Amino acid sequence: MVEVGKSAPDFELDGSDGKRHTLGEFKGRYLVLYFYPKDNTPGCTIEANEFNKHKEEIEGLGATIVGISKDDLKSHDKFIKKCDLDFLLLSDPESKTIKEYGAYGDRGIFGMGTLRNTYLIGKDGRLLAKFEKVNPKGHAQEIIDALKSKAK
Repeated sequence: MVEVGKSAPDFELDGSDGKRHTLGEFKGRYLVLYFYPKDNTPGCTIEANEFNKHKEEIEGLGATIVGISKDDLKSHDKFIKKCDLDFLLLSDPESKTIKEYGAYGDRGIFGMGTLRNTYLIGKDGRLLAKFEKVNPKGHAQEIIDALKSKAK
């Protein structure tokens, strides 16, 4: 599990853009790395749509938004098309990265699985903030506020 102030765990995952991605390629920018349980489910759709709606503002603060779930790329593609998403989704089918970040655990009635956690990673690859068990509604604004406070 990653701790604030420590280096964020590296990853190498397939993206919705057809490329392999690593943490290192985001150095020099803030990274909003959000983990979510499942494509095309109510809470995950709300969260993705909010990030999409605030993407311009988030990018204007020097950050890139990336979503990760264990869904495959075919599922991500349907989710992106359905919601008209304009940011990268990564597939972690074995939940390796999800577990390394501490975004895996008991989801109550839904059993064990991916938790709705977001990690704000600094330009140097260190974790600046983590948001656990987030409420999808209003979460993008929480991230904007955190970015504004970090950018000072």
